[in-house]
This record gives sequence, structure tokens and C-alpha cells, in this order.
Amino acid sequence: MTHTNITQQPCPFVDCGSSDAFSYNTRGFGKCFSCNESYPSKKTVFSWSQEKYPLAEGQSLPSIQDAPIVEISDYTTSGKYMSMRGLSVRTMEKYGVTTTSDKSYQTYTYPSGGRKMRNLKEKDFRTTKGFTTDEFFGMDKFTAGCSKVLTITEGELDALSVYQMLTDLDSSRLYPVVSMPSATPAKAIWEKCKPYLDSFDKLVLSFDNDEAGNAIADKVAKLFPNKVYRVPHGKYKDANDFLTNRAQNEFKQAWYNAKKYTPDNVLNTTEQFMQLYNDTPEFQYVPTGINELDAKILGLMQGHFTVIKAPTGIGKTEIMRFLEFQMLKQDVPIATWHLEETKLRSVLGLVSYQANDNLTRRDLIQQKMAEGIVEKAIEDLTKDGNLYQFFLEDGQGADELCDQIRFFSQACGCKFVFFEPIQDVVTGSTDESKEQQLADLSVRLSKMAADLNVGIVTIAHTNENGDPKYCKMIGQRASVIIDLNRDKQADTVEEKNTTYIKVEKNRPCSQEGQAGKMKFNYDTFTLREVV
Repeated sequence: MTHTNITQQPCPFVDCGSSDAFSYNTRGFGKCFSCNESYPSKKTVFSWSQEKYPLAEGQSLPSIQDAPIVEISDYTTSGKYMSMRGLSVRTMEKYGVTTTSDKSYQTYTYPSGGRKMRNLKEKDFRTTKGFTTDEFFGMDKFTAGCSKVLTITEGELDALSVYQMLTDLDSSRLYPVVSMPSATPAKAIWEKCKPYLDSFDKLVLSFDNDEAGNAIADKVAKLFPNKVYRVPHGKYKDANDFLTNRAQNEFKQAWYNAKKYTPDNVLNTTEQFMQLYNDTPEFQYVPTGINELDAKILGLMQGHFTVIKAPTGIGKTEIMRFLEFQMLKQDVPIATWHLEETKLRSVLGLVSYQANDNLTRRDLIQQKMAEGIVEKAIEDLTKDGNLYQFFLEDGQGADELCDQIRFFSQACGCKFVFFEPIQDVVTGSTDESKEQQLADLSVRLSKMAADLNVGIVTIAHTNENGDPKYCKMIGQRASVIIDLNRDKQADTVEEKNTTYIKVEKNRPCSQEGQAGKMKFNYDTFTLREVV
């Protein structure tokens, strides 16, 4: 079978938009000489691509966008100015928009001469050779800087609609209006058209309130900070919907009242900062029950990432269990996961605090004939539904842990999530790979704590230098670091069983230093503060 090279074709990749830089071989391969991308690839393509450029057996396009635009070269551009969808002949003439006599196609001519045709019956678009997506429709109709305000819409008919509604209501002013060439214009549009957009003091966006419209609005707002405003469409889909429903006055009011637009991850307006002040929860913390520690940190903090660190064998897990029990005593919903012990051992550790007796093993429970005490303690600890115990399956790691934390915070109302040790959440064949994974996880946990207003408390093993093992980033991303120290070689049993607490980092409250000590009681298998 003979394979043919087809050149000067439209690029199939959404973020390129070139109309004639793509070369395709009928074997199923191609390359765009504008974006330098080979076909097929993992990049998003237009939905027409697979039909226009068939793939070889076994190939696939992983990401397809429903935006059919195909090039035509034999289309006649004859047409006339015709009133349609509430738009007057005068407005069509202003923008040079013609419609074929059979009302099947409408033609939009762009500043460089390229044309886009809309199939009014099938509701798709076709383009002539030379059409590019790196310029705005209508920008040749209005001189740069001709007004203080430029309105930008998503589609050509919306641009005409906005212009007509504003001009009909106030013909004494000039209202320049342009539209995007597509939902995914070429990247070059921002560089090419930046001087034109910069010539206006204010950019007003009349975009659909959907994912595509919001994405473009975010892009414009980031490129032109402090000068982008957005028209609220309310019950109307787009500008033409206002026009066809004879809601010109409603649109004009919405246009004049357009508020400054910033992306969701940016705060800039007075209203946004007032909402932040009024809607943000109060500084929330729960006392730990360790008086000297609470004097330093007030308590465990919601919205913060807390790390308890110490060498192996110091008693970090027992400190964490003490904290968990204090939360439950105060009716605070929590989720817990102790990787290094069984699920039953974790529960019986809390039972021992509830019963003030060592009931951590079944043989002790039987020896003390304490089955009834254990059952009563479990009932007391769990009756209000405040305790969630979880674990991850083999092969699961950081992603699944973050998903669990989000679930417990948002679906279950947990105020704190305890898990330990953090180093065992990830696996790596080398120390370097483990360090990178732990660094990424620590960043995610600190952000999640703040975003979800949940307290995340973990344990970190330390190395000989006292830093978190494998990854210093664990400590760098923590809001609070609690360091534990115990002399296991001390001369007296009393000292051997005493754990000293130090606040090494305290971003919320600033106070650092020695923060009390805890003594372990072997009879009850619990900790208590030494005062």
C-alpha cells in the first residue's frame, strides 16, 4: 500500500491552532511545524482530528476536545447582510458579517482576512485557508485606545449582540466589542494582541458561566491584573440570549455593574477580603491536656500541619495516643492510623486510657477478667461517632492518604487526622526518591490542612542530627514541631520513663522551648504529665 504525505493542513492540537503548518502521512503519523508537536501525542486534540487524520492500528488519542473546526478552500463567500437572532442589518454591516441566502452559513471575517464560517444548520464551524486563532474578531473595527473600556466576548454573535445592546441604549458613546476566535485560542494571541488590549483602561468580559468561560476569564485576569471585570449573566446563557429575550436594559445594568474579576486563587477586591474576614472560622484549637505544652501552643491547631519528632523508641506513638484520647474526651471528631501496630492494638491503647489500666493485650484482659470493662470503654469511646480508624492497602500511598484526609474532613466532619509514621507512607528504591516523595507529601499536607481547616498530626522518625529522617522538608512544611527526648540509659527507672517535650517550631503562636514532661506508667500503660 502506498502512503501519501499531505502538507499544509490545519493543526489538530488545541493549543496551537495553526491553519496550514501540519503535515500528515496516511500511515497515521504527522507533525505540526508551528508548535513542533508530533501526531499522535498526549496533547489535547480537536474532535475532528481522528476522522481527518486516521490513526494506525494500536494508536490512540488520549484527550479529545469537542471543538470541530475543519479547513475548506472551495467555499463560496457570497452572502448578504441579514437580520438574524435579534441582530440588525446595521450591526451586521458594522462587523462585516454576511449570511448566505439559504441561511445555511454565516461568515465572520477576521482582521488578517481569514474567515470562519458557521454552519447554522449543523452548528459547527469551518475556516478558510489563512485563518488563525491569534487575533480577536472585530479588533479591526475599533482603533486601539478609542475608548477607556473594551468588552470581550466568547463568540462572534455575542460581540455583535453586546455592541448593539449598548449602542442602541446610548448612541452618544463608542462601545468597542471584540470576541475570542475560539474557546482555545493560540498562545500567540496574547503576545500579538497585548498592545491592543493594553491600550484600554478596562477589559469587561461577557463570558458564559461554564468551565470554558471560566478558564478563559482566569487567563485574561492573570495576564491583565487589576483591569479585568466580568458581566454577571444571571439566568441568561450569553449576550445574544439577553438580546433575543429583549433584556437589553438588564444587560446594560449588568455591564455597568460588572465587578473586578480575579481567578479563584487570587483575592483582590474589598468584597473578597470582607468575605474572607466574615467567613473564615475563628482561630480553632483544642487543648492537649499537657499544661506546659498548651502554655506554648494553646493546643492542637486546626488548619495546621503538626509534626511530632524523635528517634526510634522514645515513645512518640504513646504521646500521639495521649493526644488522640484528649480529643475524644472533649468530643472532638478524629481519624487515626498507626501503621506500626494492629488495628486492635490501636483501639486497646485508647481503652487503657479510658479504663486507666493496662488492657492492651487479650491475655491481660482475660487475666484481669476485664472483658466487660473493655466493652464498656469501647462503647464510651465510640458511642458519639467521633472516632474513625483507617488504614491503607498494600500498594497505596500518598495519593490515597490525601484522599482519606479529605474524606474525613469534608464528609465526616473530623477536626483532626492523626497518622504515623510519615516516612512509612511512601516507598522508594533510593533515599533520593524517598526524599522527593516525602517532600511532595509534606507540601500537600501543609496545603490541605490550611485549605480544609483540618489539623493534620503526624510522627517523624529523626536521624542522628535530630532532623526528620530522609527529608528535612517534613519539618520545613510543618506549622508546629514537637520534639521528644528520653534518656533510655538513665540511672533511675523514674528518669528512664520520663519523656521531655520541647516546642521546636511554633508558627501560630511563636513561643518555643521546653514544654513539660510526661511519665509512662507501666501498670496502666498510659502517660501522665509530671507537674
